[in-house]
Amino acid sequence: MKSKFKIILSDAEAVIARDPATSSLLQAFLLSSGLHAVIAYRLYHWLWLKDWKITARVLSQFVRFITGIEIHPAARIGKGFFIDHGMGVVIGETSEIGNNVTLYHGVTLGGTTVFDKSGKQINKRHPTLKNNVVVGAGAKILGPITIGNNVKIGANAVILKDISDNKTVVGVPGHIVDKSKAKTIDFAAYGACAADKDPIMCQIETLEKEIKKLKKAKLNKI
Repeated sequence: MKSKFKIILSDAEAVIARDPATSSLLQAFLLSSGLHAVIAYRLYHWLWLKDWKITARVLSQFVRFITGIEIHPAARIGKGFFIDHGMGVVIGETSEIGNNVTLYHGVTLGGTTVFDKSGKQINKRHPTLKNNVVVGAGAKILGPITIGNNVKIGANAVILKDISDNKTVVGVPGHIVDKSKAKTIDFAAYGACAADKDPIMCQIETLEKEIKKLKKAKLNKI
């Protein structure tokens, strides 16, 4: 029980460390819906391991109704886990999450049906996130892929392939940002736009710039 309490305490401390709006353990325990969902998960995951699977599933559905966060009881999650805001987060059955991981609202760790060479369905259907991963709002990570240590995934990115350690990934489908060539691009959990700019207009402007570059490159070839 002491080890369980230590893990829950590390989850609460993660809220204080990563959420500027939370300044004390009391606020974290009273006001963080993400922390509420994670604490409940710690309980019903234990029930799942004890083979009280129906009870665990019922509790997970109740927590989903209360917090808007769906974590399957069979998912495996390390310490220091932080869900910011939380509404719309989905963590599938065979997901594995390491230590000190942060998810923003609307993140999906989703499953795909995978078969081996003999045609047999593989049980591992959901992603594995290693340590210190940050996943921006609305991002979708799909299938039995591995996201390496210290990876940052931008808002609304769709990740379908393995990502190695220490990378920043943006876009649909997700692609790695080469910081040595694009020093002006930095990670932002809610997108790369300035705080006072409409994110949709920001994306349109980015596309217009890319189109102009392509047109210029085409003219230079003629």
